[in-house]
Amino acid sequence: MLTVAGMGPASLALMTPMALDTVAQADVLIGGKRHLEQFPDFAGERRVLDADIPGLIRWIAQRMHQRVVVLASGDPLFYGIGKRLVAEFGIEEVRIIPGISAVQYLCAKTGIDMNDIWLTSSHGRDVDFDALARSPKTAMVTDVRCGPREIAAALVARGAGERWLVIGENLAMENEHIHWLLARDVHAQYEMNVVVILNER
Repeated sequence: MLTVAGMGPASLALMTPMALDTVAQADVLIGGKRHLEQFPDFAGERRVLDADIPGLIRWIAQRMHQRVVVLASGDPLFYGIGKRLVAEFGIEEVRIIPGISAVQYLCAKTGIDMNDIWLTSSHGRDVDFDALARSPKTAMVTDVRCGPREIAAALVARGAGERWLVIGENLAMENEHIHWLLARDVHAQYEMNVVVILNER
């Protein structure tokens, strides 16, 4: 059985009891290096989740008779590994345990309601900045190629420099920072972040 367990934005404190219990019963644990380090007492087989997804899928396929758990950042089906594994093995063979997404966490910390919010990501995709400028409320999971500075510059270029960017940096970690800035005032680089873009504060 293959289970994809959401870890939340960072720490074990934000994992659900169901997800933690599933890890405790697993024979095989797969995850990013940072995720695996949070389970130092896990005695089963481990594998680091890297960029070789086809290789990972072949490796998992050989172990489907065991209890395999894949740790996913945030929520597995919010621009996560869950979509790829469901597409490969089918939902009949994959159990998804949802987690708290970084967007949910940032909205909870800032009091921004998620009603009518457009959820998107810049991971491995070209961003439609025109659509972004038109949207009244957007939450975007970003990457190194397109982060807050690039988003802000694109908004300014489209006459939307007065839009608010709420930048959640290193969410749920000890070095967490949340910044409220107008797009025209965003010039720095930020680590591991999520951005909510608002028409008004």
